[in-house]
Amino acid sequence: MSMRPRLWHQPLPMTDPLFDPARLAAENAALKARVAALEARIEDLQRLADSDPLTPLPNRRHFLRAVAACVARVARHGTPAAVLFVDVDGLKAINDAHGHGAGDDVLIHIAWLLRQRVRGSDVVARIGGDEFGVLLEHVAPSAAAEKARLLARAVAETPLRGIPVAVSIGVAPLAAGDSAEAALARADGEMYRVKRGDVSVRSDSSGPWR
Repeated sequence: MSMRPRLWHQPLPMTDPLFDPARLAAENAALKARVAALEARIEDLQRLADSDPLTPLPNRRHFLRAVAACVARVARHGTPAAVLFVDVDGLKAINDAHGHGAGDDVLIHIAWLLRQRVRGSDVVARIGGDEFGVLLEHVAPSAAAEKARLLARAVAETPLRGIPVAVSIGVAPLAAGDSAEAALARADGEMYRVKRGDVSVRSDSSGPWR
């Protein structure tokens, strides 16, 4: 019966550079700093992916994700919520009369007005070329409709450098089982009813509320 020689590993002395505590601590700190920088970069990229390139608002991607999360809370807790679909009236005419730069300024102007006139917990996003979405949580349908009227009035009463601006707003209460796209499509449909004059959540600077 053969005997395998036993291999003994002589422990490295603590003075060996591999066991230098200061060096290991420095390498560990450098690694942590690099990980933190990478995580910050990922957050920046995520923010860019969710941000509108023109206005100080998130984009459609972010808005749909927020609506989907809100629908889940509606299903779980039964709390009321609503989506507003905001369409800028006459943006093409503004572009034609004053230039596309003025049209962009109008979009930024309306974005600020919407953001300033809702709660910090509400979500406002630019979801299309001349379209904005507003997500209102813990708001009954009647209160959501009233908020839409107030927002439309605020826009109409705040022209930009003498340029009249107006919006049409459709309101869609959220229901358990909604998809974000379906809820937004309902609000979009209500917005077109407003434009046709079938319902009254529109204001412009040339006439009274309907």
